[in-house]
Amino acid sequence: MEKSYPFSAKNEHGGQEAISQLDWQDMAKMWGGDRIDYQLVNNSYSATSLPFSTRVVNGRTVELAPGAAWVGGFYYKLDAITTVEVEANPTENPRRDTIVIRVDLAKGSANLAVVKGQPSKAPIPPRPQRVAGQRWELVLHEVLVPAKDGAITLTHCAPYNMPTSISTPWNATQTAHHQQAGTFLYDLDSNNNDTQFEAFKGRDGYMVTRHLGKPRAYTPRIVNTGKLPSGVLYRGIWRWIAPNTVSYAIDVQNTSNTDIKQSGSGPLSFTLPVNPTSDIGQAFTGYMLNSGYHADLPNFISLTGMSWIGNKTNVVKILYPSENTTREGLDYLLKFPRKSSIIFSGTYEANSL
Repeated sequence: MEKSYPFSAKNEHGGQEAISQLDWQDMAKMWGGDRIDYQLVNNSYSATSLPFSTRVVNGRTVELAPGAAWVGGFYYKLDAITTVEVEANPTENPRRDTIVIRVDLAKGSANLAVVKGQPSKAPIPPRPQRVAGQRWELVLHEVLVPAKDGAITLTHCAPYNMPTSISTPWNATQTAHHQQAGTFLYDLDSNNNDTQFEAFKGRDGYMVTRHLGKPRAYTPRIVNTGKLPSGVLYRGIWRWIAPNTVSYAIDVQNTSNTDIKQSGSGPLSFTLPVNPTSDIGQAFTGYMLNSGYHADLPNFISLTGMSWIGNKTNVVKILYPSENTTREGLDYLLKFPRKSSIIFSGTYEANSL
């Protein structure tokens, strides 16, 4: 039997006008998850400034400040300071209780309650009840009740509302200037001149959190060389995969008949799509394919990239195992053989924050 609601009048197709409490809950709990009706849009808060903040009075009495919340499809509001009582614990083990907002459909109301846990050497708080049509609970605080009636302590652990995520056809950076802290933005790249991405405006400012869709192409370079022969092919892709975190891959081929040699200061090096952070050294993993054993180098060579503390450029130095002895460790790479390829890929911490 088909059933749908709420419509202006009941009809033979299953449409209904009036709905029950359970019908309402089934519908309303789909509108959003349980949360406190208060958006966290500031960079910091004091414990007493938040809804349902607490104060312990008279040992086991917990005083709660006013607040409002959405719980299991129902709205609850406390408009004056109220108190709840935590049961004593004379046992040898501590206990963890919870203070909850409980929607009870049998009673037809939502009310504050203290849910008692079980004493244990390693106590865990009781799980909230979430049964549609019966009881649905939102946890506001955990209460540690020490053994032998020790002084209780409270931990605020309620979920809060946050600014709604938004999308923009372009100009996400500029759009973010006018949004609240805690907002996620999605640039849909409707003019198709960049790429689709997600960004976040938070305490540390605006940042791209991840690219969506295809990877971005870039042209890596091999540097610290003399004049390069024609026939060097550069391929590179990259994307933001998390705040300040880049995933990249490069494949540089020397298709010419000329061995490329180091020139100037430093070893042969390659360039990244975004500068790495200068706050810490980072290692990069790669290899060389040299099937012709050109330039007196092996056919397969493990390569290591190095970005050092204080490096403010996008250049990564290339090292490889010493040709003399394993006791020498790594040496700077000074040759890029003809008919060979250098490949690097991985992730690294960038310098955008």
